[in-house]
Amino acid sequence: MRELTVELLKKEAKAFADIESSHDEPALFGVTDGKAVGTYFEHKFQAYLRVRYHYEEGSSAKGIDFPSLGVDMKVTSIKQPQSSCPYKSARQKMYGLGYSLLVFVYEKTDNLENSTGRLSILHVVFVEAERTADYQMTTGLVSILDNQGNKDDLIAFMSDKMLPVEEIEASSIAGELLEKRPQIGYLTISNALQWRLQYRRVIEKAGEVQGVVRVK
Repeated sequence: MRELTVELLKKEAKAFADIESSHDEPALFGVTDGKAVGTYFEHKFQAYLRVRYHYEEGSSAKGIDFPSLGVDMKVTSIKQPQSSCPYKSARQKMYGLGYSLLVFVYEKTDNLENSTGRLSILHVVFVEAERTADYQMTTGLVSILDNQGNKDDLIAFMSDKMLPVEEIEASSIAGELLEKRPQIGYLTISNALQWRLQYRRVIEKAGEVQGVVRVK
């Protein structure tokens, strides 16, 4: 059995999205819970890959779906393209989540006549790890750095953005930012006990900017 790679994962994501988009599923009829839809899709995609490739499957302990590839899968509705993600550090908002994202965006319709649901996969976007930071945070920080901003400017900006950090950590991050500029990220990451990731921008920018790849 072949070893799964990131390139093969992207290729299979497109193929599976095309297959699933024409599949009528009785188990999805009337289901409105986005988490249930996402779980159905993720399990089915993993089952599809399992018979074709050798790879390490993720678990809640490992945190992401494809740990050996450094990729997590997200399945979200076009109505509100977002999902949650574990909060590890405030630095994720500036330097990215630490792994890439494979995002499937669906539109669900029900067929009343035959009591089935269908997931039309409208977009599949691959966001490389270095582009998974927050857009407003990274563009703001880069602008400050380009404008000869110093440590105090960076700390004030983080404070204005209500970044969930203590004063000492904010000072430490500001020092790091002066040494290592962040790359522009394309997610919208809302502060919460879990990060809330929003994908509208990556859908719009897919294929236009480096590191945000339109798979389908």
